Amino acid sequence: MTPIILIPARMGSTRLPDKVLADIAGLPMIVHVLNRAREAGLGPVAVACGEAEIVRAVEAAGGTAVLTDPAHPSGSDRVFDALNILDPAGMHDVVINLQGDLPSISPEYLRAVLLPLADPAFDIATLVAPVSSEAEANAESVVKCACAFGEGQDVAPALYFSRSRVPSGPGPLWHHIGIYAYRRAALARFVGMAPSPLELRETVRSVLDEPENERFTVGPELLDSYERVLDRVRKSLRLANVTSAEELLAELERHKIIGGLYLGRFYPELKDHLLVCITETVSRGAVDRAAEIFRQTAQSCLAVPEPAARLA
Repeated sequence: MTPIILIPARMGSTRLPDKVLADIAGLPMIVHVLNRAREAGLGPVAVACGEAEIVRAVEAAGGTAVLTDPAHPSGSDRVFDALNILDPAGMHDVVINLQGDLPSISPEYLRAVLLPLADPAFDIATLVAPVSSEAEANAESVVKCACAFGEGQDVAPALYFSRSRVPSGPGPLWHHIGIYAYRRAALARFVGMAPSPLELRETVRSVLDEPENERFTVGPELLDSYERVLDRVRKSLRLANVTSAEELLAELERHKIIGGLYLGRFYPELKDHLLVCITETVSRGAVDRAAEIFRQTAQSCLAVPEPAARLA
């Protein structure tokens, strides 16, 4: 995948007008969101702006801004417009849509939303977190997702999104987090669809009255267990027939080990387990080189804090 992160932003918020330029610790809110997206290290980041004031604020912070049609009906439409301006050749096959009012979002969430798209059966992914209170469950400002995770599963089809308390009955409720990852073709189809009657009724853009909804997924957990990471690495190394340090590092990067998604949490245990699992696969020199890179990366990356609640 070659992702690009696009942040739709407009001045005309219903609940808090001009909120994307609200001052937070000396910086506009949109600049905080921009910085969080940059910290994810996934690819280019740009803000899809509805007004020139936002363009000026982003560019003053050294960011990339694109002025889009202020009449766009949704953030998804604004993102698609910016995508075609910035990448007309179609170099980026995955688009992350990050809402412009999430200044404290963890960069780990941006990495996590890509993981379901490793399965070619899924075209669109988003994140949910457990609803933790009755007030949250009943708040119309909180969009809930009707989904059910099977035992041991961390990705599930998103059946419906609502401002109401759904689904009914006992069991967890899920609070939708405003991050989406689209395959490029899926985003084009999505913005080309007319708003459905239920979407208009719920005022939630992700409500669909179409079979396409079957390919809209939520998940996975913010951080995988390192046992499952190691299983995937072992399998990949066997299938790839890794024989050199360069091939080894490419495979580890593909699993986001070098990138720090897991390393910050599990170092040095992860390093030790990986060295064991790859020793018989590659030359000793390749293992030593990988170990040194693990050490250097660990020194430069921040430890990932334990999430307060399961994120799926």
